[in-house]
Amino acid sequence: MAAPLYQIPGQAAPSPPAAPATSAASPAEVQAALAEGVVGARTVAEVLAQSQADTVIAELEHDLIGLAPVKGRIRDIAALLVIDKLRMNLGLQAQAPSLHMSFTGNPGTGKTTVALRMAQILHRLGYVRKGHLVAVTRDDLVGQYIGHTAPKTKEVLKKAMGGVLFIDEAYYLYRPENERDYGQEAIEILLQVMENQRDDLVVILAGYKDRMDTFFRSNPGMSSRIAHHLDFPDYPAGDLLRIADKMLESQNYRFGRGARAAFEEYLLRRIPQPHFANARSVRNALDRARLRQASRLFADRDRVFTPDDLSIIDESDIRASRVFHIAAPQAQT
Repeated sequence: MAAPLYQIPGQAAPSPPAAPATSAASPAEVQAALAEGVVGARTVAEVLAQSQADTVIAELEHDLIGLAPVKGRIRDIAALLVIDKLRMNLGLQAQAPSLHMSFTGNPGTGKTTVALRMAQILHRLGYVRKGHLVAVTRDDLVGQYIGHTAPKTKEVLKKAMGGVLFIDEAYYLYRPENERDYGQEAIEILLQVMENQRDDLVVILAGYKDRMDTFFRSNPGMSSRIAHHLDFPDYPAGDLLRIADKMLESQNYRFGRGARAAFEEYLLRRIPQPHFANARSVRNALDRARLRQASRLFADRDRVFTPDDLSIIDESDIRASRVFHIAAPQAQT
């Protein structure tokens, strides 16, 4: 079974690729029909319409809050792939582009969600066979004893073939301070596959920017195989508030009077504190607010609740957070 798809909190659940309308067509027949249509296309509009890649790009724009530089880069990559398709259709030389990528940024900034969208775009344009995403970490690739790492890494690669392999915190594969560490073996296997099977697998390495920079300096072979580097910025408070709105809406909740302003104040207090993880921290804060709402309603055992009663997060549910009770740090003089 493929590794689970991890969705970045705060983003709408990605929609699976929509298959063309067919009568009892098998998945292979559907993909063949798509590929045939793309091969015959002569305009950008035809490629986008026949592959439905524009649908995924539109969903990326609509469903993800902020991330303007990232969205722009994804559109550029999609444009390159479409033009390459047109070049091949017209008999012009079009070398298969290197599509391995590096996503850098703090936790909760949308890296895994964008990777999933990228897998869908690549699939619809015919650059990967399946379009699935396998998300892993070091523990899924590196063994604990001699002879354990190669089978683990190869099994993960087998699951990912035809799609995208997303390696989170990829720098943990390289631990030069430990001579008995087997991460280097996994890196060497990855390098071979990234070079020799680049037409059947796209690898995305992800993690904190400073650590990824160090990783690439220490592994020039890996660095030379990465064609696209995308940096995911932290969300400003305004975008995080919009993410909170979408989160609540997806669960049939909403802020009550004064609650949204209170949550904005919560964010301004929480962002400078340690271990803030962007949309992930927003999700956690809303989960705790829902717990407080449930406790508040549970205490009123004889009350007949309305849908509004059960759907509204009150200002008190937000302000009960310990963030409002931590004294602000004193300015140094």
